[in-house]
Formats: sequence, C-alpha cells, structure tokens
Amino acid sequence: MLLVLRNLLISYPGSILSTLIMGIASIAVAPFASTGRTQHRLACWWARGVMWACGIKVEVEGAENVPPGGSFVFVANHRSYLDSPVILPFINVQFRFFAKSSVFYWPLIGYHLRKAGHLPVHYDNPRESLKSMSLGAKKIQETGISVLLFPEAGRTAGELEPFKDGAAYVAIKAGVPVIPIGLIGTLDILPPGRLKIRPGTVKIRIGKPIPTLDLSLQDRTRLTQTLWLRVAELIGYPVPAGMREQTLDTASLPAY
Repeated sequence: MLLVLRNLLISYPGSILSTLIMGIASIAVAPFASTGRTQHRLACWWARGVMWACGIKVEVEGAENVPPGGSFVFVANHRSYLDSPVILPFINVQFRFFAKSSVFYWPLIGYHLRKAGHLPVHYDNPRESLKSMSLGAKKIQETGISVLLFPEAGRTAGELEPFKDGAAYVAIKAGVPVIPIGLIGTLDILPPGRLKIRPGTVKIRIGKPIPTLDLSLQDRTRLTQTLWLRVAELIGYPVPAGMREQTLDTASLPAY
C-alpha cells in the first residue's frame, strides 16, 4: 500500500513534471542550439529528476574507463525503461542514443530526441536500420560525439539476449573504441510490463574500451560476440561453454 501511495504521490508525478520541464526547455532552446549539446545537458537534469522522484540511487564502477574528450560507441544491456535516464548523467562525454523509431513520435520526448540528434532504429526494416547505423558512424566522424546502443534490440526480463551487430558496425565504420556497460538493478525497480516503481540502487559497471582501428566489417560478428561476453562479465551473467573461443583476442589489438 505504501508503495502504491509513493508511486501515486511522488514517483509518477515527479517523473511527469521532470519530463514536462525538460520538454518545454528543449523546445525553447531548439532555435539556438543546433548541435544538441544543450539538449543533452537538459536531458541529464531530467534524468536526475526522474531518479530522485523514483527513489533511485546509482553506484558507478569504472568511470575512469571513459577518457574525457574521446569518441566512443557504448553498449549496454537493456532491462527497463529506466535504463536510459540511469545512464545519462553518469557518462562523462556527450553521446546520443540509438532509440526505437516509434519513440520519436511520442509528445515532447520525440521532439527532444530529434532536435538533440538522437538516431532512430527501425527494427522491422533492416535497410533503414543499416542507414541509421551508417548515419551514426558519420555523426561520430564529423562531430566527435559518441553514441550508445542497447544491442539486444529491446528490453528483457533478466536474460542477456544475443546482441545485434549494429554497434560493432558503427564502431568499425567510425574507427572508434567500443565501451561495454553493465546495468544491474533497474529490472528490480521497474521490470518490463509492470507499472509499480520500487525505489532501489542501480549499479553501472563500465568496462575497458575495445579498440577497433585494425578491424574490418568482416570482424563485426566476432566483435559483437566479444561485446556480449564483456557485458555478461560486468553483470555476472553465465557465459556458455565455448563462447570465449568465438571472441576477439583484444589483447592483440592496437591501443586506440
């Protein structure tokens, strides 16, 4: 009963208020902020507002693995709608999300995503998805802004699903390192298909960068398997027998 009252009086009203403020502010700055950097800072404040309202505390491990000023492709496991706001304020470089294309039609949120320079992914249209990945690589090369993908292509109920190879494609195409991120705890706070938000602690575990300079697009399957393995290790997910033999020898790759 107390959890229901907290949701009705604090979690949902606070999250909605944060979204409204961020959306209105994003609309207001759009004519003067064409790079999306201001929108990114607004989104970080929005995320902190949502986490405060939902009673979420965040612990970060491995922040030193993200060198300031670099360009990267980030990949993370995806178990909750809260994954995006949890990550936003705790990555110390500007980055853009690859988000499901339907989200770009949501009121306020969709407008913000478009103006901030986030990229839509069409999971049901491989040709359009490839076009988005190519645009993501081009964005990194031209602007130096990093990107983040959830390569499971959807939220899961605790499993670590096989990764799509889009993140590997973008990283190899752009010639930038990939940084794996493991999220632990968001599933307990807001699982898929549930409305009750349970206050709790989330751990963000950031792995070491994986260089891609010496890789070609023919290596993207093995790089994708390597990313899955790294994320699995970060979240303590069981690794199938023989999985390591399908991954890259990252120790032999040149430093970025």
